[in-house]
Amino acid sequence: MSPDTQPAPAVTSDRAATEDRGVTEDDVRRIICDEIERAFRRDPATRTAAIIASKGTLDWAYPPLILANAAAAVGMDVSVFFTFYGLNIIHKDAARKLKIDPVGNPAMPMPVPIPDIISSLPGMVPMASAMMRSKFAKKNVATIGELIATAREVEVRLIACQMTVDVFGYTPEDFIDGVEFAGAAAFMVRARNAHVTLFV
Repeated sequence: MSPDTQPAPAVTSDRAATEDRGVTEDDVRRIICDEIERAFRRDPATRTAAIIASKGTLDWAYPPLILANAAAAVGMDVSVFFTFYGLNIIHKDAARKLKIDPVGNPAMPMPVPIPDIISSLPGMVPMASAMMRSKFAKKNVATIGELIATAREVEVRLIACQMTVDVFGYTPEDFIDGVEFAGAAAFMVRARNAHVTLFV
């Protein structure tokens, strides 16, 4: 029989091959972890995340902080740049400043549909804010204060936009401890080298 006409070797399924080699779930986890570690060594930027927080309402305060804590939890070096109304999140008076307005917010869950003309009545903003806080509390979601405390514990850098601080007439004493101050250009240097950059 010529080499060209010899039968092809038998093909076994991946599962059978895996079972024959005795590869366990722990082996697979170790291989994946090794691959991730090698990728991090090749590209240190994969360990860096830059997040821009630009909104200062209660519902929009959660995403940047949750994402920042999640990134830090997986070993990333995280910075959050608070600009314009996002400064409310790191303000010492955040508990009063962070509210939610049901007007023009059709995605907000309400017990019953409420027309905008009713949502705009006095007292609706405090009611909607209290309702949102209650909903989060019932689901055991951390408060904004708790998320900030966690972020500081895992060394997330909280950076206030210096230009916005000046425009709004704030001083460094208006913000919680640990906040840094920098301009947009300084933050962009960090964001340009980050593997993950998010605008919230």
